[in-house]
Amino acid sequence: MRLPAVPSAHTRRGTLDVMPEPIDASLRPNQTQPAQRSPLVSVIIPAFNAAGHIVAALDSVFAQTFTDYEVIVANDGSPDTERLETAIRPYLSRITYLKQENRGPSAARNLGIRRARGEWLAFLDSDDAWLPQYLAEQIRFLRTNPALDMVYCDAILEGDTGAAGKTFMQVCPSTGPVTFASVLVEQTQVLTSATVVRRQRVTATGLFDEELRRSEDHDLWLRILYCGGKIEYQRVALLRRQVRHEGQGSTPGGLLAGEIQSLRKLDQALDLSPRIRVLLAERLRKLKATLAFVEGKEFLLAGEPDKAYQSLSRANALAHTLKLRVILVGLRIAPRLTVLGARYWRSRTSHLRKA
Repeated sequence: MRLPAVPSAHTRRGTLDVMPEPIDASLRPNQTQPAQRSPLVSVIIPAFNAAGHIVAALDSVFAQTFTDYEVIVANDGSPDTERLETAIRPYLSRITYLKQENRGPSAARNLGIRRARGEWLAFLDSDDAWLPQYLAEQIRFLRTNPALDMVYCDAILEGDTGAAGKTFMQVCPSTGPVTFASVLVEQTQVLTSATVVRRQRVTATGLFDEELRRSEDHDLWLRILYCGGKIEYQRVALLRRQVRHEGQGSTPGGLLAGEIQSLRKLDQALDLSPRIRVLLAERLRKLKATLAFVEGKEFLLAGEPDKAYQSLSRANALAHTLKLRVILVGLRIAPRLTVLGARYWRSRTSHLRKA
C-alpha cells in the first residue's frame, strides 16, 4: 500500500506561527532539551470551516476525566482561518496548532498523526463533542482487551437529522464481530469521532489515503482489518455527533461517490478472497444504484427531467424497483407533471419531519 507524501510544514507548540522549515527548530537534535514524557493519547482535530464550533469540541476534550493526552488541531487551509485562530487563541498553551494548504480531511489528520507522540490516536471532528468520560471509558476498554488495535463507541445524534435524540447504533447498528466483510457491507459501522486506535497500527497500514476526500475513514478501517488489525466496539454512547448538511463531505451523493472510489481502489490493490470479491462487487452495485437514484432525484427537483430520466434509468438497471419504474413512466409520459409531483412530495415530507 502506497504511503501518502509527508508535507513539509511545522508549527511551534502554543503559538500561531507557521514556518516553512521541514523541522521545528525546538526539536533539532543539536539543541539540549529536557526529556518530555509522551502522553498516552494524541487527540487529533482537523479543522475546516470550524470557527463556529471548534470551541465546543475543545471544551469537551479539556473536560475529560482522563487527562493523559495531547491535543493537535490541524487547520486544513480553512477559509475562516482568521476567525478560527481567534477562537482557539485561549487554548494555545494547551494545544499544538498545525496549518497547511487545503488538501482534505485525510491530509489534515495525517499531518496530526505525524506530529503525534501518543501510543493511541483519538480522532475528533471539529463539530462533534465527547462526553466527559469518553477517553476514560475507551482506554479502560482497550486495557481490558490488550490485543485490540481499535475501539469505537456509540454516539447521540444531534442537529440536522430526523434521527436527532437517537443513538447512531439505533440508526446504523453494529452487529456481530468487526471483520473486513462486516465493515465492507456496513454490518458494523464506525464513526471517526468515536474511535481510539493504536498509532503504530495506523502508520503501519499507510495512514489515511490522501487521494480520498470522502469515505477516507471507511477506507482506513478496511485496510487495518485487512492487515490483521483487531477492532471491537462498545455500545455505550460517549459522543455527541452533530449532523450538518453543510459539513464537508456530508452530502449523500458525495459520501456514496467517495465510498465507490475507495472500494474500486481496494479491489485493485488488495489480494482479496473470491468470497470477499463477490461481496465487494455486490456492494459496489448497490452503491452505484443508490448514487444514480440520488442524482436523478436532484435533477428531478431541479426541473431537469431529461437528466433525471437518464440517472434514474441507470439506477433501475442496477436495482429494479416498482417506485423507479413508476417515476420513469411518468417522466416519459408527463415530465413536467412528474417534476411538480416530486416537488410537492418533498415539501410534504419535509413538513411532516418538522412537525
